[in-house]
Amino acid sequence: MKEYELAFDGFKVDGDNLLGGETGKGFKQLMQTFESARIQTAARAIGVAASALDVGMQYAKDRKQFGKALIDFPRVSGKLAMMAVEIMIARQLTYFSANEKDNDRRCDLEAGMAKLLGARVAWACADNALQIHGGNGFALEYKVSRILCDARILNIFEGAAEIQAQVIARRLLD
Repeated sequence: MKEYELAFDGFKVDGDNLLGGETGKGFKQLMQTFESARIQTAARAIGVAASALDVGMQYAKDRKQFGKALIDFPRVSGKLAMMAVEIMIARQLTYFSANEKDNDRRCDLEAGMAKLLGARVAWACADNALQIHGGNGFALEYKVSRILCDARILNIFEGAAEIQAQVIARRLLD
């Protein structure tokens, strides 16, 4: 994802071409787009987390240690089980938020929660998958190294985790 700066000094636009169509409502309209953007980021996070689970599971099935597959070790299978549970929770919250948005209901609280949780779950799943890979997790030929990088940015997109927590706390106080 790349960002670019655009500048339109002295550029005039007719009122008929006003973005959003209502003078003085730009900030409110912008804030409403954050609901969708945060839901989309939560959905991306779930995809990253699911990918981490997939590669972690496959590696745990394929890699043998002490004569048995890694998945046969309780700490490894436990990591995979919790990854699946956390992904399901994040997915359901994201679906709920998306449904609220689709039905034109205010969902900044739910969208913020979905984004915050989704990003944390993506990071935890990527970290656990890397842990299952051991030292191989840092090798570029294993997908999990890329998944870890993808997971990290999700805590920053569409408002850092700290901002999400602040949005959630403010709404809970309303």
